[in-house]
Formats: sequence, C-alpha cells, structure tokens
Amino acid sequence: MFTDLLEQHQGNFLVFTGRFCGYCTAAKRLLTQKELPFVEISFDEQPAELRDEVVQATMHRTVPVIFDIRNDERIFIGGFDELSKYPLNG
Repeated sequence: MFTDLLEQHQGNFLVFTGRFCGYCTAAKRLLTQKELPFVEISFDEQPAELRDEVVQATMHRTVPVIFDIRNDERIFIGGFDELSKYPLNG
C-alpha cells in the first residue's frame, strides 16, 4: 500500500498528515509558498495498516511524514522541522 502510493505520486512531495496538526499545516503552507507540487494523504482517512507501514519504513511516528519523490530517488525528509531545512530547490 505504502510503496504503491510512492509510485503513484512520483514527481511530487508526499505529505502524510493527521487532524488538528499545526506542523502539517505549516508544511503544506511552506510547499505552497515555494510553489512545489505535493500530495496530501491523511492517515485519518486511510486504513491503520498504512500508518503502520510508514512507521516501519521510516521509524517516524509523528505527523507530518514528508517524502521528496520528485526524482527517481525517494527521499524521506522527516517532519516539518526537517522540511524547513531541506534544500527545496534541489
């Protein structure tokens, strides 16, 4: 399920979010301000297995969980703090 989403949304940032998450809102705002394409997937609207797969793959248990899949290399960025330091133009 998780790897299917990575393949399906190639060429974008992939942002896994949750309800009432200020850091999720900040991450989406930053990507929007930089005019970078992203797809949001809310864990609240997905089967619990998806979150389990993402946690197992990244060891990141909080939201947002952000990936840069604009190129062939799939890069796990982390959360908002890591995104704010990430070279978004590269």
